[in-house]
Amino acid sequence: MSTETPGTKSNAQLFERAQRVIPGGVNSPVRAFRAVGGTPRFIARAHGPYIVDAEGRQYIDYIGSWGPMILGHGHPAVLEAVQKAAVDGFSFGAPTEREVELAEEILSLVPSMDQVRLVSSGTEAAMSALRLARGATGRSRFIKFEGCYHGHADALLVKAGSGLATFGYPTSAGVPAEVVQHTMVLEYNNVAQLEEAFHLHGDRLACVMIEPIAGNMNFVRASVPFMKRLRELCSQ
Repeated sequence: MSTETPGTKSNAQLFERAQRVIPGGVNSPVRAFRAVGGTPRFIARAHGPYIVDAEGRQYIDYIGSWGPMILGHGHPAVLEAVQKAAVDGFSFGAPTEREVELAEEILSLVPSMDQVRLVSSGTEAAMSALRLARGATGRSRFIKFEGCYHGHADALLVKAGSGLATFGYPTSAGVPAEVVQHTMVLEYNNVAQLEEAFHLHGDRLACVMIEPIAGNMNFVRASVPFMKRLRELCSQ
């Protein structure tokens, strides 16, 4: 972290102002800094691999806007492409050739995929994947793992119950218990618990959702033996 010329407003002032008009002062709970303490950093600008907050402090950007900024901020090729696109228009609410080109490019990079549906958020992607799995299998139950984040859909806002016979319970007000009764939450990297869950419920499971690297759990990796066994059980 380094310091540039300070801005005219502090992060604390902006957060106080934001809380008057935005619930919680942020538009996504993960931005609230509650898990780490302190005040959210309000970003004023960015360049390359760096972001600068309202107080002029410069940080290395390890988040990259949760993925899209993988080339850094203000990359010349990206700026050129955006400027060209702006001439024709950004959004139409109708199909475009560009989205077909993007889908083709994604499939060329991930040969195991047959088709791709472009959506607006990770939550929407997870919801669609879960619905697809349920529709294809005719089953309702699914497994997720403690510490993994898949968005804020009701069925995914669940913590572990008291055992494998007890399904999870809601972690947020406004999520009915009956919505999460089909969600089983297991311990990450626990092969024995995974095997027992499949033994008890395997013929009623639509899918398993997992982060191979759990971002909300300090980037804990799923072990290779755990992932291999999970793949075997799902294939069976």
